[in-house]
Amino acid sequence: MSKPETSLMSRLVSLAKRRGFVYPASEIYGGLNGFWDFGPLGVLLKNNLRDRWWHDMVECPPLGPDGKPLSIVGLDSSIIQHPRTWEASGHVGGFADLMVDCRETQSRYRADHIQCIEVFYEKAGETKSLGLLSAMEGDEFEAALAKKAKRLIQKAGGGELMPVDLKAAVLFTNMAKDQQVLVIGPDAETAGTLTEPRMFNLMFSSHAGVFQDEDSKVYLRPETAQGIFLQYKNIIDTSRVKPPFGVAQVGKSFRNEVTPRNFIFRSREFEQMEMEFFCAPEDGMMWYEFWVAERMRWWESVGCRKENLYRHIIPEDELSHYSKGTSDIEYRWPFTTPNFGELEGVAYRTDYDLKQHSEFSKQTLDYIDQEGGRRYVPHVVEPASGLTRGVLLLLAEGYQYDESRASPEWLKIKPSLAPIKIGIFPLVNKDGMPEVAEKLYMDLRRTYTCQYDAKQSIGKRYARMDEAGTPFCITVDGDTLKDQTVTIRNRDTATQERVSLDKVRAYIAEKMVE
Repeated sequence: MSKPETSLMSRLVSLAKRRGFVYPASEIYGGLNGFWDFGPLGVLLKNNLRDRWWHDMVECPPLGPDGKPLSIVGLDSSIIQHPRTWEASGHVGGFADLMVDCRETQSRYRADHIQCIEVFYEKAGETKSLGLLSAMEGDEFEAALAKKAKRLIQKAGGGELMPVDLKAAVLFTNMAKDQQVLVIGPDAETAGTLTEPRMFNLMFSSHAGVFQDEDSKVYLRPETAQGIFLQYKNIIDTSRVKPPFGVAQVGKSFRNEVTPRNFIFRSREFEQMEMEFFCAPEDGMMWYEFWVAERMRWWESVGCRKENLYRHIIPEDELSHYSKGTSDIEYRWPFTTPNFGELEGVAYRTDYDLKQHSEFSKQTLDYIDQEGGRRYVPHVVEPASGLTRGVLLLLAEGYQYDESRASPEWLKIKPSLAPIKIGIFPLVNKDGMPEVAEKLYMDLRRTYTCQYDAKQSIGKRYARMDEAGTPFCITVDGDTLKDQTVTIRNRDTATQERVSLDKVRAYIAEKMVE
């Protein structure tokens, strides 16, 4: 089976739009960079993943080290919080990226996403340097630079790239400090067109109230975590929970990213699945390790292959000032292969957040441990993942290509997470077959997301369902009217099996847990 020449990422984006998973937002007006709409199949897939996370975190949380279920409750906090929230959290003063502009191409980049390599070439026996070429961080970084170098060498009158053309790789932010270095930007042809890095605040601001001035300024939340910290005391008082316990939340967050990219991986509006786990100070590191292992296991449980996951432990000298330990759970994305990129972060935030909000609000956020006869500010371990990134993982992990099928592109998504669980078809739209198929559809739709389809050939209907990731297709044919059996087709194997009508529901129920 030959693979198409286009990259996996471009094929995923194309399939996602063609089948109604993800559309560019405001497309009829030319789109809006960094914003995406989830279509009919996409919203089903996203909701299924969200519901699975909620079930496994809140409704049926994992067992702790002592073998007993953990105590985790839910919250849905406001997107707009009091502005002092973001002063206490450090977002107003410090939530910013370094940004650079290219004067030649009018493009804008995050400085930490630009890498530079000094490129040498040989002409007439003399070694020359093109200076430092820049390329956006990501897949085929070195190949992109080599291609650009050859183009510039030809422009300079010829010459050959030397084996040392990839002599040194450094972050642009480090090179920008040296005024003698001329950096050629990712899309530029002329050296020295990148501006000095400057700070760029990532929060979207708005106003609440009649007057639009500094006194009415508010922010769209850049993360869901702070709403949990603000309600920590209320939850303690009303829910009869005590450390160790967690508060989970799923919701929209907004970040004015300098360079949104890689489809829905990095966007300006996105959904997060976060949980803040409150514990005694002496138990913080134990729970940190627990949640790293648990979250790795969970991503495997939703269909991610183990070899595509990686735990990246953030070095001590790179930790946030409030963290005593942070690990990124990384995935081998199509645009990072063979390397990995962040999927979820697990951070041991200590007592920083509660102490900050206590100081700024002048409210006591201690926990009184009556059994232990002490009071303390709980420490926090935070597993935080992107729901929209999770959708991209399921699409990337599930994408298959097989030229022997009616549609060579199909999605192998875990049945319990698939947007449509069952396709139900009459072989032809006559001879009593539609009536039997419609009756079966009306029965199964009470339990599963089903789609009834009587149009076009059976092969084309199978192809549509394969592209949607539908695990099972049931066909009512001429034999059904004789022996009360139907054909059930398995998406993964493309094999078919005859099953009695009265056993269809049990058959699907057994397979759906796979």
